[in-house]
Amino acid sequence: MFPITILFFVPGLVFGALMKNLDGTKGFAKMLGESMGSMGQYIVLVFFAAQMLAYFDWSNLGPILAVSGSNLLETINLTGIPLFIGFILVVALINLLIGSASAKWAILAPVFIPMFMYLGYDPAFTQMLYRVGDSSTNPIAPMMPFLPLIIMYAQRYQKDIKMGTVIANLLPYSIALLVTWTAFTIIWYLIGLPVGPNGPIYLPE
Repeated sequence: MFPITILFFVPGLVFGALMKNLDGTKGFAKMLGESMGSMGQYIVLVFFAAQMLAYFDWSNLGPILAVSGSNLLETINLTGIPLFIGFILVVALINLLIGSASAKWAILAPVFIPMFMYLGYDPAFTQMLYRVGDSSTNPIAPMMPFLPLIIMYAQRYQKDIKMGTVIANLLPYSIALLVTWTAFTIIWYLIGLPVGPNGPIYLPE
């Protein structure tokens, strides 16, 4: 982390000095404070997510849900492609309510990673399914933090455009992404290719 910090700190410091944006050490400290201030909401979110994960670990609720869920899926014979499609749709719907990808993963991973492992699927493949559902509905998620930025850019070309109009225009693209990426995932699964280096579809036996 330290080399990365230096890599970004030095160019930023030189740029600020050349552009005369730094007003001595006080100005430098103020700019650092403003930068960290924008992280306040994320820090609060991570704090409560960490508390939830700690209670999950303490109560063993994650493994209990994972085992119970995997047994239920095996009982109703919901495995393979139907399971993948169902999980992708669940994540896509949850994405409309929770904007932070890290917060969603912190909530879903302790349950679905062990659940899919009990069914024989590698965590890398489970995360790929998660990313398909999560990324597809990002354009139409009202809680997405970048939606105000999209609206701002859209208002450059249409002054009276509102959030509802933007989401309505992006809805066909979101549906197309969801269908296309789900189809690609199914094809990838049927071919049996790994999802990446040391990322097989199935757990090693």
